[in-house]
Amino acid sequence: MTANKRKLSSKKFLNLLKGFAVYALIGFVALLFFVSLSGTPDTGTEVPISKVVSDVKSGKVDKIVVDGDKLDVTYKNNNKTVFARKESGESVYQILKDSNADPSKVSISVKDNTLSQAWASLLSTLLPVILMGGLLLLLFRHAGASGAQSIFSFGQSRARMFSKDSPQVKFNDVAGVDEAKKELSEIVEFLKTPEKFKALGARTPKGVLLVGPAGVGKTMLARAVAGEAGVPFFSIAGSEFMEMLVGVGAARVRDMFATAKKNAPSIIFIDEIESIGRMRGMGGIGGGHDEREQTLNQILVEMDGFTPNDHVIVIGATNRPDMLDPALVRPGRFDRRVVLGLPDIEERKSIIKIHMKGKPFTKEVDIDKLARRTVGFSGADLANMLNEAAILAARENKKAIEPVDLEEAATKVKMGPQRKRMQTEEDRKLAAYHEAGHAIVGHFLPHVDPVHRITIVARGASGGHTMFPPTADRSNESKTRLLEQISTAMGGQAAEKLVLNDISTGAASDLEVATSIARSMVMEYGMSELGPISMRPKSMFGAWMRPGEEGGEISSDMQSKVDEEVRKILEHAYSNATIILKEHKGELEKVAKDLLDKETLESEDFVAIVGKKVTAQ
Repeated sequence: MTANKRKLSSKKFLNLLKGFAVYALIGFVALLFFVSLSGTPDTGTEVPISKVVSDVKSGKVDKIVVDGDKLDVTYKNNNKTVFARKESGESVYQILKDSNADPSKVSISVKDNTLSQAWASLLSTLLPVILMGGLLLLLFRHAGASGAQSIFSFGQSRARMFSKDSPQVKFNDVAGVDEAKKELSEIVEFLKTPEKFKALGARTPKGVLLVGPAGVGKTMLARAVAGEAGVPFFSIAGSEFMEMLVGVGAARVRDMFATAKKNAPSIIFIDEIESIGRMRGMGGIGGGHDEREQTLNQILVEMDGFTPNDHVIVIGATNRPDMLDPALVRPGRFDRRVVLGLPDIEERKSIIKIHMKGKPFTKEVDIDKLARRTVGFSGADLANMLNEAAILAARENKKAIEPVDLEEAATKVKMGPQRKRMQTEEDRKLAAYHEAGHAIVGHFLPHVDPVHRITIVARGASGGHTMFPPTADRSNESKTRLLEQISTAMGGQAAEKLVLNDISTGAASDLEVATSIARSMVMEYGMSELGPISMRPKSMFGAWMRPGEEGGEISSDMQSKVDEEVRKILEHAYSNATIILKEHKGELEKVAKDLLDKETLESEDFVAIVGKKVTAQ
């Protein structure tokens, strides 16, 4: 056992011993209290008062000691002692006289209980107070020993400190964010060699705001900055500042910055900063959270107030930058904004290589093909995919991970696990024609990505799915491509109507996707007969509202025009999908039949039925 472990063990033993001693003392005092209330314990044999009177008459009794309502009687011959009870308030002399016994024949004395009665009265008054005080003291001391959970530590920061002795994350451990790493490498230089910048009159940036969707590596990148700089790193989530008690959040902010200044140079990382940094007043009239606003005000003061805050850099992370208060994101507080997006194909290759370390793969696994297959995956998605692939391979008792495991894992990450459930033949037929409709329409539209897989195996909330993974990373979409995407989404319901002369609820999610794209085309992209105008509404606080979200400042007349344009786009797309399906009804029947037989068709199986896709040049 090491010295630290022995010291910790002895400390625990002493605390246990102290606790036992306190409890024993309280128990002993309580015992004394109850004994004092109950008086002197009875000794000897109890006899009736009439027997005592008779024995006094016979001259057998030597003495009687009156102890309240109890009589201690001692006999002459054998010094035997018994006791008897009398009525409260009665006199022994009077009892003997009334019974024609001579009181002078016996020695009668009265025991003085004045002192014991006084103690009993005092203890009955003070002991409850002492017991309550001792209990509160134990509670306070126990709570005080609980560190961050102490009832006296509401105002203490909940930030977790990672020192230079903790396991470090370096820039080499973070892939797919090369541009962001270049921006943050300067922050590392500021922390390592501040004098170089001071000599030229440059000041250390107060804060860096990392903006990007979930899973792109914001937290990992912040830890890499601390690891590269070799400085203490304080990590906390924005929600951890909030408590029921008013003023706690501001107190925790002060304590966190005070601790960071003591350990300067240092880094404070606030994850999900929008939970405390959102625009003041966004709670609505009478419904605002004053505690959150006080916390935000304290952060504003700490980052750029009268007190200098050198060598403490604040890194914030958010995926909702539109919600942040303008005073928080202005220069002088968050001087730099680093935007992280979903990784492109080269960045996905780098991320995949990092997460492949320590996992065995077969020779058939192609990293390039896997990177192309995972367009739209975040770094967290890729890590989860490789982990799921390893689990699937282990479940099948394989020695290495195969491409089929990676394909299933990628599908599981995006679509959810398979749901093996009993389906009627009618349900299977409906799903087969529905998914075949998506695939046929998409295949014969030149701007839609090639079909990757078709299945009628249920996953998540869907009864089947047709996958069109992008073949390349795109930053923009054309009007033609968006219209073809809507037509592809309409292909499932159009196939149901064409073949079965009926439609089902299975097209609900398709209609939702198609309507969302169409509404964005009209309101945001200017891709309708209403012309090049943006009507995406803003909220009263300046944040962009999502398409279809209520509360925008659009007139009812304009809203009617928008709805009419959306309807036109959807009807045109549905008509286009129907025309394609009628022209290729034979291929539709073959694909649906194969789906009923095999349940899943890969791209090679599909191309063998319909031919190679002709793409737009």
